[in-house]
Amino acid sequence: MSETRENRLKRMKMRSMRRGIKEMDIILERYADDNLAQMDAVTLDMYDALLHENDQDLYQWVTGQKPAPERFRAMITDISQAISGPE
Repeated sequence: MSETRENRLKRMKMRSMRRGIKEMDIILERYADDNLAQMDAVTLDMYDALLHENDQDLYQWVTGQKPAPERFRAMITDISQAISGPE
């Protein structure tokens, strides 16, 4: 059975909010609020895959402590810019 777009967005919003470490809850909840509804199917697939990554890794990627894997690099850059504001 296929998941509807509406249910997928709700699921991903919840996954963004309930991460495990508070910093990632705050970062990804804000990013999801601002971006999920406008994402196309390919971008949603990428974000869904990102949500399955370890919080410690995500935090280091988003904060620039470690480079993100190539497949997530553009999205991590977008998330980082969203939380830090325009340069």
